[in-house]
Amino acid sequence: MAIICALCPATAAATEVLRVLAWDGYADADTVREFEHRYAAKVEVTYANSDDDLWYKINHAAYDVFAVNTAELQRYIDRNLVQALDPSRLTNHARQLPRFRDLAAIPGLVRQGQVFAIPYTYAEMGLIYNRKIIAEPPQSMAAMWDPAYRGRVLAFNTSNHNFSLVGLLLGAGNPFRLSDGNLTEAARELAKLRRNVLTFYSTAEQAVQLFMRHDVALVFGNYGSQQLKALRDAGADVGYLIPQEGALAWLDCWAITRNAPNPALAEQWIDYTLEPAVSERLSARHGLANTISAHPDTESGQKLIWLEPVANPDLQKQLWDRVISGEPPEAF
Repeated sequence: MAIICALCPATAAATEVLRVLAWDGYADADTVREFEHRYAAKVEVTYANSDDDLWYKINHAAYDVFAVNTAELQRYIDRNLVQALDPSRLTNHARQLPRFRDLAAIPGLVRQGQVFAIPYTYAEMGLIYNRKIIAEPPQSMAAMWDPAYRGRVLAFNTSNHNFSLVGLLLGAGNPFRLSDGNLTEAARELAKLRRNVLTFYSTAEQAVQLFMRHDVALVFGNYGSQQLKALRDAGADVGYLIPQEGALAWLDCWAITRNAPNPALAEQWIDYTLEPAVSERLSARHGLANTISAHPDTESGQKLIWLEPVANPDLQKQLWDRVISGEPPEAF
């Protein structure tokens, strides 16, 4: 008995811990259990609810691997918060669709010859509308500002996408590279939007709950096809469209933090999520496109504006906090 007890601490110490920071749907309980069983590891999952939240968490807690879109990835590279990885160590990278295997052709993944992230899933941010309220589908995201929908709009609680959206509606040459003056103008427009907003949601699940409880007319679909599926699964009669000005779109990737204690285990996590069964589960269960098989709902000819790094994220966040706090349009 003494011998057995003496071995217990060593056995416990041998269990490696992987700390994953992800978005809802990227690390479901059964997906995590399978990984833990296969690699004799313990996975601790934390969820982010916005890019601002993701940035805060990475800067204030320890994680090994996290999911981030290609545009946001740039500031993590700039601040030396991520480490380069070797795609040749990822067996399932070779199974990805051709457009995702050529990493150098995807803006933001490679810098100075080093790869910093591997594509995992993607979606456009379209406009969801309530068919019971709106008979004729709107043509533009500008419909969210329509006084007819006062208090009946769900918008997303984030600084970057909202300013880029307004930049797109205002006809900016590059909605991601707004000048300080343009950002102030955009803040005024977002303060006006707040008059129509029931609330600013953070997760796809929260948006579903709010939609089903309230008389919501329009939803900015930050989570795209994932959000659409969740609403329809809940019984909502909703339509979905890419507006005439186009829709912002994101490509989420896995990256390994600079100080990950076990980058090899983090690589195994990334490779595991790229297995066909795991990636296709993401699509079947959450409606998100994966990088292994073609997504049936992806239409050719859609005008998608893939996210790019924003010019002044700190100023955007400061302005967004003022918008959320309730400052009127004339305050900007």
